[in-house]
Amino acid sequence: MGTLTSAQRKWLRGMSHTLRPVVQIGKNGLTEAVLAQIDEALELHELIKVQAAAPKDEKREMAERIESELQAELAGLVGHVLILYRQNPDPELQTLDLPD
Repeated sequence: MGTLTSAQRKWLRGMSHTLRPVVQIGKNGLTEAVLAQIDEALELHELIKVQAAAPKDEKREMAERIESELQAELAGLVGHVLILYRQNPDPELQTLDLPD
């Protein structure tokens, strides 16, 4: 998966406005179980929000770990919410058509 352009990130943030967070990262942090939930949600939806009640630097670290371990991309970080995107490898199941 290539890196998103700034225009694509902006478009994805716009698309995420109506979404509710599907995963919450609690006081135990980014556990294997939470990573599995995020992976499953990305598989189903491609674009998701994750609620993370943590200091900003910790949220950045979480986002980097999610990006590297799940091959996802951070489209935005707004308050306590991470906006994550991962294109479904199966063209039949892709729900979003990113602008060029």
